[in-house]
Amino acid sequence: MQNKVWPTTKAAKLFKCQSCCCWCLLLLVCILNLVGATTTERGGGEVDIAAAHKEATAATKLKGKLVFAHVLFRHGDRTPIDPYPTDPWNNPSDWPTGWGQLTNTGKQQHYHLGKWLRQRYSSLLSKTYNKDEIFVRSTDVDRTLMSALSNLAGLYEPQAKDIWNPDIDWQPIPVHTVPEKYDSVLAAKAPCPAYEYAYSALMDSPEIQKINDHYAYLFNYLTKNTGRACDSLAILQNLNNTFFIEELYNKTLPEWTKKVYPSEDMTYAAAFTFTLATYTRQLARFKMGPLIKEILQRFADKSKGKLMPDRSLWIYSAHDTTVASVLNTLKLFDMHSPPYASCIMFELRLQDKNEPYVSIFYKNTTKEPEPMYIPDCGIECPLNTLFNIYSDILPQDWDSECKLSTLMMTYEEANIGTAMGILVAIITIMLFLSYVVMVYYRRRSYKNYFSHSQTSSKQTKVSTSCTKTQLIPKRRASDEGPHLRKKN
Repeated sequence: MQNKVWPTTKAAKLFKCQSCCCWCLLLLVCILNLVGATTTERGGGEVDIAAAHKEATAATKLKGKLVFAHVLFRHGDRTPIDPYPTDPWNNPSDWPTGWGQLTNTGKQQHYHLGKWLRQRYSSLLSKTYNKDEIFVRSTDVDRTLMSALSNLAGLYEPQAKDIWNPDIDWQPIPVHTVPEKYDSVLAAKAPCPAYEYAYSALMDSPEIQKINDHYAYLFNYLTKNTGRACDSLAILQNLNNTFFIEELYNKTLPEWTKKVYPSEDMTYAAAFTFTLATYTRQLARFKMGPLIKEILQRFADKSKGKLMPDRSLWIYSAHDTTVASVLNTLKLFDMHSPPYASCIMFELRLQDKNEPYVSIFYKNTTKEPEPMYIPDCGIECPLNTLFNIYSDILPQDWDSECKLSTLMMTYEEANIGTAMGILVAIITIMLFLSYVVMVYYRRRSYKNYFSHSQTSSKQTKVSTSCTKTQLIPKRRASDEGPHLRKKN
């Protein structure tokens, strides 16, 4: 009997053990799901971008008819912009073209991107060029202008009436630009005192200072070996980019670079630098607000039939900083260094009852891009909802908002004490001068009055004397009276 009970008891214990394991596994799965659902926040509740984009890939079939698109891309491959003093490759003769210029590789990259855009937007564009269908704008920089022209060479290969020279498979397409110092939309370099103040405050903030302290060893090492003062993330990013290009062109890097490049810290710091220009919603509003507002407003006009001319494609040729800043402003930036010819596509589709919906794509590889997950909306977002989601970065009057006001500053930053001291000093001086002027004119008036009074007194005395002389008869001599005259 006991022999029969023993296996049953053992089985019961085994069952209990298995149940405990199952409960433990279940608890572990719940914890992992909870951790996976946690989102990182900076500048206002951002979702886990990588996870959201994976969800977006599940449904790439978008509803509605494509009617309008905006394309923003980075220029193609270029040479280093500013080699460091000890750089063994800092001679222009080491490179195929001048500093910061588009290379033949960069031209090819955009030529192929142009052909890809032709296939994607064939429903929006005629086979021959029509100025009322497309508009191209570039920053006023050689490499972006040349990238736009190379892109258009692939987008508009001469067909039919566009063939003007049978020996050249190319046609000129206009590319528009604005000098950088006046460009508040694409280059975003027009003067904006409020932005400069806010950015400077960010750089001096404890948060950024803590990050700088973390990478201080990199700053010191790079300063020592490059011959250039490396005291900011921006300079570090530029050096990282120079190393990348030289390595890309099979240039042997100095031995000392192996300690820091490539490294996890330097790669992360370089990628993080792309977030700084739009790190806060206020900075994003000043920096990328005008561009995003222009795109959304143009979508609104298109959906209402008010866009004149009624174009179908708008292209912007810009930089890696532009691509990163736009994505970061839209809360879609998965921190990285945007590669050459990477591009963002904003697409407008009209669904049932001509309701406008917007989808955003990011192409940074040779693969077909997937729609991005727009925070609090999805991969297809109603245009009106998009305006609401990004209302905090759409400026009402950019010029007015850019004016720096002491109301934006703290007491210490505005230096109110000094300002009040100066104001009191100015008022005191003005009061003193007013008193001096008043005393001067009073004395002058008194002197004039006194002088006039004395003159009047003398004239009065003379006049009185004359009058008295005239009134009193002249006394005659005793022998002159008529009664004393001798009679003949």
